[in-house]
Amino acid sequence: MPLHLSAAHSSRVAKRSPKPPSLRRSASSPFTSFNQRKPIQRSKSKPESSDYDEDLFDERLDDLGIVTTLATRDTPRDVAQIIQYANAHMFEPVPERGGFNSVKIAEILNFRASLPKTVALVHVHALSKSPTATEREISNLTRMNILRKITIPGRGTGGSTIGEGLILLKDLEEMLDSSETVDINLKTKFLTYLRAHPLSSNISSTSFTPTEICSLKRAGFLTSTTPQSVSGTQIAIPSTTTTAPTSIPTISRAPSGSLAAIGGSGAVVEAGGFLGIRRGSSQSSTISTHGNREPDLQISLPNTGSYLRLLGSARAHLLSLIHKSRFREIPICLLRERWDGGIASDDPAGEAKKMRGEFVGVLPARTRKWKLFHGVAFEWVLAEAMGAGMLECFETGSVGRGVRLV
Repeated sequence: MPLHLSAAHSSRVAKRSPKPPSLRRSASSPFTSFNQRKPIQRSKSKPESSDYDEDLFDERLDDLGIVTTLATRDTPRDVAQIIQYANAHMFEPVPERGGFNSVKIAEILNFRASLPKTVALVHVHALSKSPTATEREISNLTRMNILRKITIPGRGTGGSTIGEGLILLKDLEEMLDSSETVDINLKTKFLTYLRAHPLSSNISSTSFTPTEICSLKRAGFLTSTTPQSVSGTQIAIPSTTTTAPTSIPTISRAPSGSLAAIGGSGAVVEAGGFLGIRRGSSQSSTISTHGNREPDLQISLPNTGSYLRLLGSARAHLLSLIHKSRFREIPICLLRERWDGGIASDDPAGEAKKMRGEFVGVLPARTRKWKLFHGVAFEWVLAEAMGAGMLECFETGSVGRGVRLV
């Protein structure tokens, strides 16, 4: 009998034989037979961005009282000096290391030089302490031919409208002297008229010849206040014995696209009035004379449109920055940082980082403040928005002054 025996035969592990189908448990669910996998653990998704990502305050700011004026120790008290102060501090100087090339610098400086030296009336009130005393002083300076009011109708609605602007008469004379499209004799005549009528913002068309009016309009010193396309033949009062041109049978028979298809040239009079005058009023007999009346003229300033577009867009951008905060209020220091676009500070630590090549921040040339607004100062646009009633300033006691939307 061989002695080469081992435990291999006895140590083998036999697999368990499967149970017969009759002994298997029935599936409690039709999905039990499917292959089950362990759910994959996915990384948590990033939180959705909200309108308040930049908000650093979870609670409302403390309100210790409303600030009625933005005047500081350096702000003058005289209205004429306030106008000069606002014009001098409207823009910030172009930074030397701001990433501007020579073309962009020339564009910025030329745009600034082309704007009129006018200041909105609400801006003057934002920098003055007493509205009543300011209005009284404006009235006195206007009578003394030191100041001139410029009316700007039909620009914006509500608080966004810019109703009146102020300009020193000497600045207006400089603008008129620098104009190359106005004759010297016409300049003298125009200035004489302004000095003779210090309180009037309109000019009668009979005071100047049609050629002089066209010259002043091209230069931007006059604008029309009434439409010139209205003529006396187009507003004749229809007779009651004839068929009214605005009747349904007459309009239905008129060719499509013709003037008769919309009621004719006298449709306004047929509807019952002309330029706000209803038929049957005491002024209805003078309707035929309004068509032949020469349009009134209003004193204007060159490049006023560019000034208004800059002012309107700057105020809208400032309000959008405040709107990003949760409670529509924000400290002025943080609002100034947002207005500047997050550029590097000019403190000694920031200058040292620049010298070492550790500059972290955005170049001024890449910010909206310089690309769209040509370097408008934060204090200037803040005074414009506050004077217009779009926002209000208040003392917080902890983080300085704050602003909130109204």
